[in-house]
Amino acid sequence: MEPKSLIIALFLLSLFFGSLSATPTRKIKARNPCKRLVFYFHDIIYNGKNSNNATSAMVGAPAWANTTIMAGQSHFGDLIVFDDPITLDNNLHSTPVGRAQGFYLYDRKDIFTAWMGFSFVFNSTQHKGSINFAGADPLMNKTRDISVVGGTGDFFMARGIATLMTDAFEGEVYFRLRVDIKLYECW
Repeated sequence: MEPKSLIIALFLLSLFFGSLSATPTRKIKARNPCKRLVFYFHDIIYNGKNSNNATSAMVGAPAWANTTIMAGQSHFGDLIVFDDPITLDNNLHSTPVGRAQGFYLYDRKDIFTAWMGFSFVFNSTQHKGSINFAGADPLMNKTRDISVVGGTGDFFMARGIATLMTDAFEGEVYFRLRVDIKLYECW
């Protein structure tokens, strides 16, 4: 390569890389939620003995397990369907304001974690419609975020984040989640 064309190539490269570093970085502006709600949902897993109280049931299990006893230490492969009451406080016997309906599956062999897809379905004087959620739930974290992916009725096309926190659990039969919903798109 001739010295003149090498100088031109180096000049063009320096312009290119110089323009990359001169590009201003766009700061993401923090937004406040347009709506914030807190609910509790109570999950009572069917264990072969509690059919009167159960609000969820294991409908899929790996070959080495069955549908009334959770599989192994991390419950890998278990699929649970639920229809749980939603309350405004952490009391299971409070009047429900809706239902949490959906499923979760334990998706890791080595770590206690799940993937969830569910809706909060409301039909009360305070709220009508649904809020839809989907995402990973690393259960051993104190708090974890899951996506609000849409909604209907009062929550038409809602989008945001729900922070989950395990508020209580009793072995493999009962747990209660505190769900702090922050909506950033409200119609």
